[in-house]
Amino acid sequence: MNPYDTHEIFNQASAFGNVNLYACDPALQEALTREGAGWASDALHALGEQLGRAEVLDLARQANVNKPVLHNFDRGGRRVDEVEFHPSWHQLMALMIGAGVHATPWEAARPGAQVARAAQYMLFGQVENGSQCPLTMTYASVPALRQAGAIGAKWLPKILSRQYDPRSLPIEQKSGALIGMGMTEKQGGTDVRANTTRATVLDAPEARAVRGRGRGCLAHRRP
Repeated sequence: MNPYDTHEIFNQASAFGNVNLYACDPALQEALTREGAGWASDALHALGEQLGRAEVLDLARQANVNKPVLHNFDRGGRRVDEVEFHPSWHQLMALMIGAGVHATPWEAARPGAQVARAAQYMLFGQVENGSQCPLTMTYASVPALRQAGAIGAKWLPKILSRQYDPRSLPIEQKSGALIGMGMTEKQGGTDVRANTTRATVLDAPEARAVRGRGRGCLAHRRP
């Protein structure tokens, strides 16, 4: 007997894994049918089985344990400002894009398409939520880009692609593209409350500019 052995632990839940995330969610199934997306049930059942596998859930663990690393310069001293992600992150991204989480409602408009996409998103959210951020912005950019003429014509085929392409290349050379946010406020970054703004008068000489903190709008006061 090992002198460091203690009592046997028996009152803990077994490790979560190899569970169909869609099949075990009757509320989601009911909502899908109620909101007119029952036609997507088979595809979501297959996706739920894939996402609930132990090895996929472990990808999420690895992606969170191994944080992204910013590389400002390459080995020759050239400015690159690239972020290195763990391979598990890229695998999760490829899964989501392959499933069309960013694109399915825009590929074929039909009743319930947005609901089916939301159900996909909920399933992925149970695995790893951080990697969903760029997919959300990519998905949301499509309506605006469809009104953007030549810019939309150039970007939309790449954005709607189901191929994940993490390479830092010009858009013409990529097989797929994602949309992200760019924060220019050095003191605040993604904390919008820490940013400062200054309004300036553009078209009303009698207007007085108002300085604000944590606001993104232009405010004018008139006498």
